[in-house]
Amino acid sequence: MLPLTYLPHQTANDWLGGCDSEKFAELVTQFLAELHSLKASGNLPKLLLVEPDPIRFLARFIAACSANYPVFLSNPGWVKAEWEQVLSLVQPDLIWGEADRVTCSLPAFPDISLKNLTPSLTTESHHAQSGWIMIPTGGSSGKIRFAIHTWQTLMAAVQGFQQYFQTNQINSFCVLPLYHVSGLMQFLRSFTTGGNLVIVPFKAIEREMREIDPAEFFISLVPTQLQRLLHDSHSSDWLTQFHTVLLGGAPAWAELLQVARKHQIRLAPTYGMTETAAQIATLKPDQFLANQSHCGKVLPHARITIWDANLPLGANQLGQITVQADSLALGYYPEPGFGETFRLDDLGFLDEQGELHVVGRNNDKIITGGENVFPIEVEAAIRATECVADVAVLGLNDRHWGQVITAVYIPKNSAISADSLRLALSDRLSKFKQPKYWIDVKSLPRNAQGKINREQLRQIAVDWLATRSTDPASE
Repeated sequence: MLPLTYLPHQTANDWLGGCDSEKFAELVTQFLAELHSLKASGNLPKLLLVEPDPIRFLARFIAACSANYPVFLSNPGWVKAEWEQVLSLVQPDLIWGEADRVTCSLPAFPDISLKNLTPSLTTESHHAQSGWIMIPTGGSSGKIRFAIHTWQTLMAAVQGFQQYFQTNQINSFCVLPLYHVSGLMQFLRSFTTGGNLVIVPFKAIEREMREIDPAEFFISLVPTQLQRLLHDSHSSDWLTQFHTVLLGGAPAWAELLQVARKHQIRLAPTYGMTETAAQIATLKPDQFLANQSHCGKVLPHARITIWDANLPLGANQLGQITVQADSLALGYYPEPGFGETFRLDDLGFLDEQGELHVVGRNNDKIITGGENVFPIEVEAAIRATECVADVAVLGLNDRHWGQVITAVYIPKNSAISADSLRLALSDRLSKFKQPKYWIDVKSLPRNAQGKINREQLRQIAVDWLATRSTDPASE
């Protein structure tokens, strides 16, 4: 079904919490008329959607999809360097929405707002097919890319979600950014299944707690958000009432999951990414509360296999995670190229029951003294000491060990030192897995989804190391 097909039914249902659903429909009609006027003049511009208001963002998005225009979703909060990167890659014909957010920060860039459309740019820029929906992803590197989706790939993800959770109508309480796949898919699940949608900035979540019956809603959180809500008894009690609390965006640590179980949160840890239109494996809440800790079964619209080089592996054999899915993106803009199979950098295994276990990223793996160490395991052990507010682990090059394990951490209080952390960790990890360097910082470079920017993290560690003369081989 096409996007506009759902609009009359949803408008009659008054589905959009905190907003007049008829007003939303009027906005879609208004924005669609703008696009039709452009099409009538023979133009098919690439749209860079820049809209901080969530309702107007969604109305523009539905209009663009209905008109079959190629649309690039963007983060209105990007800074100058990020806008330069995006504009160089996309070379949009039209910045649709608040163009001033871009053009004012880049005065040398031509005005490509609606009132001054310059379609000649398309002759020198990458081509974009009609119907492409480009969703930004920064991964762990911080370099912005756009995964090429279509209405069909996004709908495949919605249908897989419906089947897996055995629900026809999906109500969503959204605190995640709509330009990101995690927020966008919450909107699409509700909009296309006749569900209700409440959109609330995470900072304002306490103000909106009484507005809905949580028992009828799904809410999606990243681990750092869950941690913050569990620290407050009022918000943790509120979370217990949700039908399901989806958790994704970044790996969760064991201590956080145990606290969630203690509060009887109906948590559903998920595994997915922008390239797969969000989750492709999910642990159901009843399994989570039964003390299971993995990523659950694969959703109906996807298939996961584990490979070692060019050989598929059997149950409980560790290898590279490979995905086939109806929701799989076509590739990264400007070139489709994924085909039917997407080989990930993540390492994991499927057990006898077909449950997915993720060990870590191959590129993040640290090889120290010939031993393989995964940061996720070391980070979990450090968090379990309850001495840090946050931590990220990486490997730094070293002439003696190949790499040395380095922990960049935020201490919980001023009494926490590297020595106290070493002592607290001594009986939790084998010696070769324990960090040689400990770097005390005020904050870690995480994005809105909780993912660490690995390039920035490495730069923090390199800069710190440059101030020291200690040889880790002597420690």
